[in-house]
Amino acid sequence: MAEQDAERRFGEYVAVRRHGHVAELVLDRPKAMNAVSSEMARSIAAACDALAADREVRAVVLTSTHERAFCVGADLKERNSFTDAELVRQRPVARAAYTGVLELPMPTVAAVHGFALGGGFELALACDVIVADGTAVVGLPEVSVGVIPGGGGTQLLPRRVGAARAAELIFSARRVEAAEARELGLVDELVDAGRDRDEALALGSRIAANSPVGLRAAKRALRLGQGLDLRAGLEVEDAAWRSVAFSGDRAEGVAAFNEKRPPQWPGE
Repeated sequence: MAEQDAERRFGEYVAVRRHGHVAELVLDRPKAMNAVSSEMARSIAAACDALAADREVRAVVLTSTHERAFCVGADLKERNSFTDAELVRQRPVARAAYTGVLELPMPTVAAVHGFALGGGFELALACDVIVADGTAVVGLPEVSVGVIPGGGGTQLLPRRVGAARAAELIFSARRVEAAEARELGLVDELVDAGRDRDEALALGSRIAANSPVGLRAAKRALRLGQGLDLRAGLEVEDAAWRSVAFSGDRAEGVAAFNEKRPPQWPGE
């Protein structure tokens, strides 16, 4: 997948496009506003497995081809047809899609416009940074249909906005428009309508200019340190530091700085 701007399909509804060291993970089920069916969930998980194993990828940007939606969540029409036994069997399939995005080892950026609801917003929450445009409407409305957020929302949202704010948003099932979403910290950057993909890819490019070894280690330290007390968190950071201190990237970074030239990262 290393070829510039190459595209690889994962089933009918998911694609990965390469922009140098940035991979664009594309949700492409426009007829259903990217509602996540079982087939689409399997494709997201497969794409994430491939990306995680690709050492040429330094950043991932999650985007949508639908003009009015990032992703509206689970495919409730499909869910309505399930027996209880089928729903039980489908659960690991759905979870694999969300954990696939969450566990990508490189930095991830979500480009959100239009509706990002339920599982759609959870896919964005699984990313490290959320860039949204002025049309974005986000929320976790699951309790309004008799379930709860099941793609990480009850755990990821309070880590973003605090327990009380997350409780209010989840219990009320309300939708939050772009300006308030930025104010509450539900999204990180708010850009002009139609600019979310371009700005997210630009951020991905800025990220990808840095050491791939350093990026993965920094993400690991950030993720593993969440929720720990300071002393334990500093031990996580020290372990991550030791994993990069004697790397080829570290040697190249120091040499490039002293020689006043752009680094040529070996990625090891």
